[in-house]
Amino acid sequence: MSKSLVQLLNTTYPLIQAPMAGVSTPALAAAVSEAGALGSLGLASATLDQARSMITETQRLTRKPVNINFFCHRPTTPDHAASQAWLEHLRPMFEEFGATPPSELKDIYRPFPGYVDMLELVLETRPAVVSFHFGLPSQEYINALKNAGILLMASATTPAEARQIEAAGIDVLVAQGYEAGGHRGVFDPENGDAQYGTFALVHMLATQSALPVVAAGGIMDGAAIKAAQALGAAGVQCGTAFVLCPESAANAAYRKALQSERAYDTRVTTTLSGRAARGLRNRLYIDEPASTRPPTPGYSMTYDAAKALNAAASAKGNYEFAAQWAGQAAALARAMPATQMVQTLVREAGW
Repeated sequence: MSKSLVQLLNTTYPLIQAPMAGVSTPALAAAVSEAGALGSLGLASATLDQARSMITETQRLTRKPVNINFFCHRPTTPDHAASQAWLEHLRPMFEEFGATPPSELKDIYRPFPGYVDMLELVLETRPAVVSFHFGLPSQEYINALKNAGILLMASATTPAEARQIEAAGIDVLVAQGYEAGGHRGVFDPENGDAQYGTFALVHMLATQSALPVVAAGGIMDGAAIKAAQALGAAGVQCGTAFVLCPESAANAAYRKALQSERAYDTRVTTTLSGRAARGLRNRLYIDEPASTRPPTPGYSMTYDAAKALNAAASAKGNYEFAAQWAGQAAALARAMPATQMVQTLVREAGW
């Protein structure tokens, strides 16, 4: 299976750097791809102009295959009352830093489905690989991308999601275990999260699906890579392992936290962005029972509030509200250039 995956990706190794919107950069993606793995750009938070700039810069830095990733969530219906209630709940935190909450919240992350201009940009720039998170775009979008010769990958958190992905004609399954840092790729969060661990999910999907399965979640070194492959993974996707690379966009506070005792305490929360995501626990991981606080205003309005609060706090030198996404094995993170990280993982995996 590893051989079939590298043939599909046109890479030397069955190793993918996770897209990590907000952390990945053209420099990181290009360095990973140049080293023989598959570099990725997370464009979920990018405007059309930003996406064009990032894709163009990456293609300037490397001619090797690169993956670009989009979110395919259903937009949240704006609820003014819910937004105001959430902002009032956060008001004391804003006031700690001499700030007031914003007057209203915006849906700051536009999903790929229905974003015709973004689709046209992808078809124009033709990256080698496009991947999806939070579900899938329409079959029309999928067919257009496949007809352009673009390889498609999508995240699955359950066997049922994997079956939807396979039926849609996607080429590669990314099995995202509950250990993974960043947002859970659950298609329908209102129906709950099965919370399958990486190895259990990989083993099921490798047994049940005809598609190559990529293990994602808790993969930090060669030992984890070998374990994933022993359970049927065709390759692995690593995110947290690349955060400390100098090419990533992680700021100094994020890097310091990831190299501290805080790396042993990662949690999944919805109170930071409005959708379940795993990261280093901070003050926006609000533990109080849902019955004693207002519901979040949904994704990505909740994230808009968090970003405003983080901006107010960080302006005063406080970084206790930042989104520092990281997987359960974050304490194994190593600081080294991206090329060296790829070479280290390859050597440890015995490839």
